[in-house]
Amino acid sequence: MRMPATLFAAVSALALAAPLYAKTVPVPAGEGAQARLQEALILADAGDVVQLGAGRFALTDGLSLDAKGVTLRGMGMDATVLDFSGQQGAGEGLLVTSDDVTLRDFAIENTKGDGIKSKGADNIVYYRLRVTWTGGPKETNGAYGLYPVESTGVLIDGCKVSGASDAGIYVGQSKAITVRYNYVESNVAGIEIENSRDALVSGNLVTRNTGGILVFDLPSLPVMGGGNTLIEGNMVVGNDTPNFAPKGNIVAGVPRGTGVMVMANDHVAIRGNTLVDNPTAQMLIVAYPNAFTDPRYNPFPRQIAIGANRIVGGGDDPQIPGGDQLKAAFGGALPALVWDGLGGKDALTVEAKLAGLSLNLPQQGAAATAARPEGMAFAPMPVMALPGPVGAPAALDARARP
Repeated sequence: MRMPATLFAAVSALALAAPLYAKTVPVPAGEGAQARLQEALILADAGDVVQLGAGRFALTDGLSLDAKGVTLRGMGMDATVLDFSGQQGAGEGLLVTSDDVTLRDFAIENTKGDGIKSKGADNIVYYRLRVTWTGGPKETNGAYGLYPVESTGVLIDGCKVSGASDAGIYVGQSKAITVRYNYVESNVAGIEIENSRDALVSGNLVTRNTGGILVFDLPSLPVMGGGNTLIEGNMVVGNDTPNFAPKGNIVAGVPRGTGVMVMANDHVAIRGNTLVDNPTAQMLIVAYPNAFTDPRYNPFPRQIAIGANRIVGGGDDPQIPGGDQLKAAFGGALPALVWDGLGGKDALTVEAKLAGLSLNLPQQGAAATAARPEGMAFAPMPVMALPGPVGAPAALDARARP
């Protein structure tokens, strides 16, 4: 029977769109791992799986992947380890610059720079990865553990990151983002969403960092106007590590003991989280504190919606000017919400009964010594709807959990 012309055309189009010769390329650990692994990444085509064996891969230089639609997969985050202790350069461990890449089930240790960076890589999946600096928190550690930037469609799921001197998980200048079910410990910032939109940060355990979850907007970057972010269902517990960021970094100013911090962002909802024993502030809402010249930039927080969260302890060792006096004035601990007082009536919407502290700074960029602190008791307001959907495309879930 002759195939109808329309059906033939559809089948032909599907065949051309799909990888015709997708293959699995095994790369075992052992002698010559650097050259063998980089060669496999260079030769990979769309649909290929580069399969890392179990064991420790001793690497002396960073790796790169720029082929679309490739999966780099190990045998598990504790079974397959890419060890960069002998790295000679100062770059990242792995750089990805292509779309539709899946990274899963392996570990990166002791990179001189960032652990894994992806730039301009749309629809990327980071799944069950571990990035660790085994010497613990140090200023000389790489800045970022997992570092997607300038992307549309990012899923970071089930990963473990510790020791980053800037942020364990950082997503910057991107949109359509999901960061979920990760364990983030002993970094300066645990999770940071910067100059990005439509992010869902959900179900993470964030502990022993300097600051737990940070949502920032900074001036003079190629992508501006971060917002429409939901922080929901996270455990943010005991973030009390002294700040070990290199001097001059923006996160070097994050006070030790910050649970969730929002700075100069628009429409951020914080609800359904459990915040426990973060000694400076369980939630800190602030304007950008520095001078800037970018006319596109709004330094104030806008429409930050604080929903119902479980609050336990915290505020008992605030690392802010006058912290001891403020703590004494509030009976031994600061309230759960600390706001610098900037942004006006549109800065905050509180959807649940909550006590707070306003520092009442007189203007953006004012010194902390100009604060006129006062307590606040918020009356519950109606729930604020975010202006649009959040999270990564559903198709990325299928690649992470086929």
